[in-house]
Amino acid sequence: MAFAHSLGGTRHIFDDLRMLLARATPLRSGDALAGVAAGSAAERVAAQHALADLPLAHFLTEAVIPYEACDVTRLILDGHDAIAFARVSHLTVGGLRDFLLAEDDVAGLGLTPEMVAAVSKIMRVSDLIAVGAKPRVVTRFRNTLGGAATLAIRLQPNHPTDDARGVAASVLDGLLLGAGDACIGVNPATDNIETVMRLLEMLDMIRQRFAIPTQCCVLSHVTTTMLAIQRGAPVDLVFQSIGGTQALNESFGVSLALLAEARDAAQSRHPGANVMYFETGQGSALSAGAHHGVDQQTLECRAYAVARRFEPLLVNSVVGFIGPEYLYDGKQIFRAGLEDHMCGKLLGLPMGVDVCYTNHAEADQDDMDALLTCLAVAGVNYIMGVPGADDVMLAYQSTSFHDGMFARAATGKRPAPEFEAWMARMGIGGDAMPEALSPALIGL
Repeated sequence: MAFAHSLGGTRHIFDDLRMLLARATPLRSGDALAGVAAGSAAERVAAQHALADLPLAHFLTEAVIPYEACDVTRLILDGHDAIAFARVSHLTVGGLRDFLLAEDDVAGLGLTPEMVAAVSKIMRVSDLIAVGAKPRVVTRFRNTLGGAATLAIRLQPNHPTDDARGVAASVLDGLLLGAGDACIGVNPATDNIETVMRLLEMLDMIRQRFAIPTQCCVLSHVTTTMLAIQRGAPVDLVFQSIGGTQALNESFGVSLALLAEARDAAQSRHPGANVMYFETGQGSALSAGAHHGVDQQTLECRAYAVARRFEPLLVNSVVGFIGPEYLYDGKQIFRAGLEDHMCGKLLGLPMGVDVCYTNHAEADQDDMDALLTCLAVAGVNYIMGVPGADDVMLAYQSTSFHDGMFARAATGKRPAPEFEAWMARMGIGGDAMPEALSPALIGL
């Protein structure tokens, strides 16, 4: 079905929903690289006008990727909650924006990822922050994440050679500065079972020795983690990168069935807990040649449908990590981070954001400070804590432990309640910098 809107004497025509969504997307380098971006600001505004007038019900009749060609499309449409959707089914995309800004309760509306992507495309930054702050998505493992007063931090103690002493030093650094309540999560430099098991055992030893109410994760491929579970390793969370198309997930070496198997394996160790940890990022589908001509932000929202299926503890948009080919500069990264957070929350996900950029992007720490502050105001579930904000293994820039302390202090947020109580027992000061090593942590 074609769509059109006249602007300044020019009639702009969009062949189908996929084209309309792409042309309405605020400018980003990945869509330009894919050849789906608007050719001018006028075309973009015309597409946004046409999109605003589109009834939400239309999204249930036209798929951006054919039903028979993609299991993510089938997951979205087969799982649609028509009863919840009835509350907003009479609205247009523009009407949904007004509804989201006016109402306090915006959770559980039965929206599809494409509907959520569409409404974000006609929002200002202030809209993204205001709406993103409304839904609270609470998850639980050894502590409680996502509460209204909580801003959690993933402690990311990566090391370029997976050296146990280097990882342990970063863990100590982060714990002393209040990081680690979201999880203590290591990206291994090498994805082999021996390294993964060694890191899992070390992290679990630290956690048990100091009775830390948190969860640990080694971010290996899901099949490596499943093998570690089979060998008796102390696996808490199962990690996997995911995307919004079947082809992209296949490029990651995963399927919906495999993810279900991994979740079942982890829940056999931790019944009743949220045990999955997913990472996503705008541009990943294009980088894998698996985008089907769909804009990267809509595909990012479709990835959230995959994540939602498995009730994760944590979902993280690594917003600037994929590089300037997809998000060119600080301005594009800034908006994408706020889009991802709001869209994930509207779809019921416990959203975190890695406020980050690669060293060849046109961005700097001032850009990241702005995004971090806005995300904290918007109620992001968690952020990253990286020593010095510089990941020496992945070679990119993120947020430091000190940045997390700032974000909590500036917005009146606290660590997860169980973790904050543990900090008090260990003699770790809440908002103040530690003057000396906590005696209880000597020996780590």
